[in-house]
Amino acid sequence: MKQKSQLRRQAAWPRQRGLSLIEVMVSITIGMLVVAAMALLFANNSRVRSETERASTKIENGRYALELLSNELQHAGLRGNLTPREVPLPAANPPPCSTDIAELTAAIVVPLLGVDNMALANALSCVSGYKSEADVVVVRRAATCANGAAGCMAYVPGAPVFQASSCSSATELGGADPSNWFRLSTDTAGMDLHRRDCTTAAELRKYFVRIYFVAPNDSAGDGIPTLKRAELGAGGFTTVSLVHGVEDLQLEYGLDIDADGDPDVYSPDPDRYCAAAAPPIAANECWTTVVSAKLHLLARNTEPSAGHTDSKQYVLGRAADAVSGVSAAQIVRGPYNDRYKRSVFEALVRLENVSARRATP
Repeated sequence: MKQKSQLRRQAAWPRQRGLSLIEVMVSITIGMLVVAAMALLFANNSRVRSETERASTKIENGRYALELLSNELQHAGLRGNLTPREVPLPAANPPPCSTDIAELTAAIVVPLLGVDNMALANALSCVSGYKSEADVVVVRRAATCANGAAGCMAYVPGAPVFQASSCSSATELGGADPSNWFRLSTDTAGMDLHRRDCTTAAELRKYFVRIYFVAPNDSAGDGIPTLKRAELGAGGFTTVSLVHGVEDLQLEYGLDIDADGDPDVYSPDPDRYCAAAAPPIAANECWTTVVSAKLHLLARNTEPSAGHTDSKQYVLGRAADAVSGVSAAQIVRGPYNDRYKRSVFEALVRLENVSARRATP
């Protein structure tokens, strides 16, 4: 009896020697669901990370471009020891792309020049591939450091170089002729001015003529809008790319009408304002009254965002009134209806070297 009872228990609970087909299929299905969930999570995280990187790059590029332009405008009109109040104005504003030393010397008292969009074709012979609807700004100044100083950009022979005298000797200054108080040349051999002791040679500084503009491409046909700079050097103007993703640039200039160093009116087109002012401001004097500038910059991602459509409009300052030239209707860009995300960056910049000199009695 005992043996039969044991046999019945063994028959009721047979030993398990593997998985059934159903169990295997269930296990595989659960595993596939887990893998699919992990893959979806990874893909979403990767997409979010990529989008975050694109947004960070856009913000970084926009801020850097704004800072770069702001710093350049703040240094506009830097001329070492030269106080240009007595230096006469040129008969007319020299062309932005001039490489003639005589014209550059005459333009030394015109540290800033804006080129509004409709005037680009005739003004910028040294620049190609620019966006005609964006503004262009030309900055003229000496370097902030002397040639050969530690950390100073190396001077390239044949490039424009500037020297100002601190010596009060009538012999060196040549009487009351301000043209004797400084030198601007591509030949350092002719630099013969001195410091205050009238014995030590005055420092030499690189002289910059820099043209900032927006191009629709970095390289031909790549579709990456880029802030670029054309700079005068030993062989003429050379263009370099500065910041990717900068799609538009608009400026409004603050003009100091009463000569106290502070802006009295803002105009996107000072030439038009000066011509319409009562009384009119001479064309060769107009840009010397600019003491500040409002920068409006539109930056976008360099890569499209999947599933995004840019239906927004962007305000980039104000356009010039057709009659008075003062800031009037808003400049609106968009909607672009593409897959790029955009942001507007703005700054108000004071031209320290210009405004301080005009405020000094």
